[in-house]
Amino acid sequence: MPTAIDVAYVVYQATDLDRMESFMQDFGLVTAEKRGDALYMRGASSAPFIHATRKGAENRFIGGAMQMASKADLEALAALPGSSAVEPITDLPGGGWRVRMHTPDGVPLDGVWGQTPSASLPLREPNAFNAGTVKTRVNYSLRPKREPGLVLRIGHFGLRCSSHDDTLTWFRERFGVLDSDYLCVPGDESKVIGTFLRFNQGETPVDHHFMLITQSRNPADTGVHHCSFEMQDIDALMGAHDYLLERGHKLECGVGRHLVGSQIFDYWHDSFGFRVEHYTDGDVSNIHYQPVRYAVAADETTQWGMQPPKTFFD
Repeated sequence: MPTAIDVAYVVYQATDLDRMESFMQDFGLVTAEKRGDALYMRGASSAPFIHATRKGAENRFIGGAMQMASKADLEALAALPGSSAVEPITDLPGGGWRVRMHTPDGVPLDGVWGQTPSASLPLREPNAFNAGTVKTRVNYSLRPKREPGLVLRIGHFGLRCSSHDDTLTWFRERFGVLDSDYLCVPGDESKVIGTFLRFNQGETPVDHHFMLITQSRNPADTGVHHCSFEMQDIDALMGAHDYLLERGHKLECGVGRHLVGSQIFDYWHDSFGFRVEHYTDGDVSNIHYQPVRYAVAADETTQWGMQPPKTFFD
């Protein structure tokens, strides 16, 4: 079975690349490359880019890509029904090789391998925090700033699907992933309407999820729900939160802590209405973690902080 190890990038289309670049820079991403018809943004990690925007007549989500563990995994992916052959990547920063596919709802999703890494960007160490009973910061103070901060990496994105079960099967077969937790109909654990997926790295802990698959209330209304980027710590996230407010950007909900996965979250809308998230302090799990079923109402999915509006769950 092919094995994926990370989210590589997401791709959008927008009518104005300058507006997207301005927002993404405020959001903490760095311009990796800008052409006449495409914008590529990166984080502090060595990934050549993690967010791409193509110029077009309408604003829409185009798709994404998963990083495969090896060339052999990419070749195994190419052997599955509906996959393209392995082809060189000549149109994106970092190059490499890819296999092109579509989810059951027709969302383009590539498997990639062999991208040339970029030099990592300078990143401060996580701040030391003094808890009530454990004091790790001695003889120095914290002076965090209200600033864009620096996104580390893309952590996950979510898809609203016409068939949760068909899409879940598709991801399992193509990327060798594991179920983390389930969202169920409130009061009925037997009816799963959302699944969090994580990569399978054996004993090595990985993020609680790289993907959230949810059943759309309207089977004709499918596509991306949000994409999410990791910040170094809560000071980086809160400094970015205040900076984005000062810049006049549209907050959707945040700051708060999720019930499932425990992430501290902060959701915004970019200049074209796409939902983007900063997160930090999420759960990590290895192969031994067993999924939990959460049969809770939407307003019970936030442990503390700002509750998402009803439109968040549409």
